[in-house]
Amino acid sequence: MSATAAGASGHGRAYELARAGAAPLASGVVLLVLLVTWVIGGGGGVVSKIGIQVTHASVSMPALSPRGAAGPAFATYLTIRNLTGSADGLLSATSPAAARVLITRRLGRAAPTASVVLVIPARRSLRLSPSGPDLVLVDPRPSLRSGQHVQLMLRFWNAGPVTVTATVTPAGSP
Repeated sequence: MSATAAGASGHGRAYELARAGAAPLASGVVLLVLLVTWVIGGGGGVVSKIGIQVTHASVSMPALSPRGAAGPAFATYLTIRNLTGSADGLLSATSPAAARVLITRRLGRAAPTASVVLVIPARRSLRLSPSGPDLVLVDPRPSLRSGQHVQLMLRFWNAGPVTVTATVTPAGSP
């Protein structure tokens, strides 16, 4: 084989390889352009870091009064964990299961008082419990029974709205 024939054969092979790879390369470029357009247009959604984690949510049914009537409010207990590097605060709470939800705070054995904001320090937890701050469902639906689930919408300074499902528990059990 002459040197000229070997050179032409090598050039022909490179041409064939380039031609065979052109279609997959073009497809990849088109897919990349479509993906970038989709993400820029909002189709890729929003990537956000979870800032607040709420666990152990329960709504405690009130004990019966001496006359045998249930009280008009249910205490709500849960644990709020701030996973961020800055403090956050629980501003308010609502629930379709009650006329309104109060944020309360207890100081020692004193009766609970309404609180404006419950602060959750950075990378710390706040436990809402019978002996500390809690949420109170005021004028709850009369149909609430032990074992049911109640939606709570919590609003925070930084994290914004967080929806939680709490289980209704018998009186005396958080």
